[in-house]
Amino acid sequence: EHSMSTKLTYPSLVRFISAELTRGYFLEHNEAKYTERRERVYTCLRIPKELEKLMMFGFFLCLDVFLYVFTLLPLRVLLALIRLLTLPCCGLSGSRILQPAQVCDVLKGVIMVLCYFMMHYVDYSMMYHMIRGQSVIKLYIIYNMLEVADRLFSSFGQDILDALYWTATEPKERKRAHIGVIPHFFMAVLYVFLHAILIMVQATTLNVAFNSHNKSLLTIMMSNNFVEIKGSVFKKFEKNNLFQMSNSDIKERFTNYTLLLIVCLRNMEQFSWNPDHLWVLFPDVCMVIASEIAVDVVKHAFITKFNDITADVYSEYRASLAFDLVSSRQKNAYTDYSDSVSRRMGFIPLPLALLLIRVVTSSVKIQGSLSIVCVVLFYLGMITLKVLNSIMLLGKSCMYVKEANMEEKLFQNPPSAAPSRASSRAHRTKHTREPEGLSASVTTQPSQSDECPAPQLHTSQSDQFLTTPDESEEKSLIQDDTELKHRAPKKDLLEIDRFTICGNRID
Repeated sequence: EHSMSTKLTYPSLVRFISAELTRGYFLEHNEAKYTERRERVYTCLRIPKELEKLMMFGFFLCLDVFLYVFTLLPLRVLLALIRLLTLPCCGLSGSRILQPAQVCDVLKGVIMVLCYFMMHYVDYSMMYHMIRGQSVIKLYIIYNMLEVADRLFSSFGQDILDALYWTATEPKERKRAHIGVIPHFFMAVLYVFLHAILIMVQATTLNVAFNSHNKSLLTIMMSNNFVEIKGSVFKKFEKNNLFQMSNSDIKERFTNYTLLLIVCLRNMEQFSWNPDHLWVLFPDVCMVIASEIAVDVVKHAFITKFNDITADVYSEYRASLAFDLVSSRQKNAYTDYSDSVSRRMGFIPLPLALLLIRVVTSSVKIQGSLSIVCVVLFYLGMITLKVLNSIMLLGKSCMYVKEANMEEKLFQNPPSAAPSRASSRAHRTKHTREPEGLSASVTTQPSQSDECPAPQLHTSQSDQFLTTPDESEEKSLIQDDTELKHRAPKKDLLEIDRFTICGNRID
């Protein structure tokens, strides 16, 4: 007996190794934890599919708005001018000479024409050689500065355009609270011109990267996308912040595709439209597109994983974008759909369209009647593409709105007055602010509710010490809760545009 008790008290090395080799455990004792881990894996696998659905839908939304500038906007401006010319013959049928939508169309058309003639004073070739003479590191810094400047221009530029539209269409019986239409008009012209030059510098830098011999600049610019992962995935995100980031990624992807088109046009012109040179550019174009898609997928997959956001949130984002399209087709619409996309995604089509027109007119020479016929056929083809794209988007949008149970919100009239975010943006109260009546549980699925708390993580007993705050942290949490009670209520997705501050930053 004494010898056996000694063996039990002092186990041998053989018994220890035997115990390490034969010991077992049961995962079902913490079933909730492992089930949650498995669901996270499934969510990460679903993210690429759901994200690309949203990206594809948003891409065609941007394409629809972009084609509108080339196709329907000139026709709408022509109809408005015909109404002005025939006004003495027909007489005034109402209190307004032109409808507010026609006034906005004429303003857009005049801005595009003035800026187009101003762009002729900008020498693209001189800009290209000036940028090409810079060092690689300096060009990399310049390109990053241009991306930041593009975001700032988009934010302030949309406010400038909205201020012009509201100032030009505001009822005259109201008290004058603005500086006048002409100053707003010149500010809008200056903004579109400067933003177009900014995008031209971006396209020129990208063109220099494509034409560099060792492709080092192109590699550095592509690595900048992967740096974006480091700055995003390890931060706390909520649903509204992720919606902003998704809109930004849609706008960035469409803008990059347009810049690649401009680079290809400029290079094909330099090589006398030799189709063999297009295949030389094709690998670099595919590399840029593939890196953009890969970065978006990885970024969104890990953001949803770290913040416990389900993949179904992308269907809510898609329904929110679809609601903008469907509501803009109603009789009581309070904004044009192109302006709604500009606010929601930060995508302003006028500067980008102006640059594309400038590049195409300088690259393609029209000589003879056959060239004119080709231009007319190309214009009719663009109109056909615009109409077909609009019909497809409208059908898909109606389906998404119906799936999200948002049909009843379409028939609610926008409020006559709503508080603006700042006194300097009072002109956007009726013209650009999304109606608060549409914001109550509009973008939620039937099985979800905004009043439900966020899903909690299943924690085992061994994990509790990681989530238990000490006394000082409890006091800070209580103080934060009292501060949150006095803050504004949480915004719905329909109230979030690209540059709305959600939390403590704009994503």
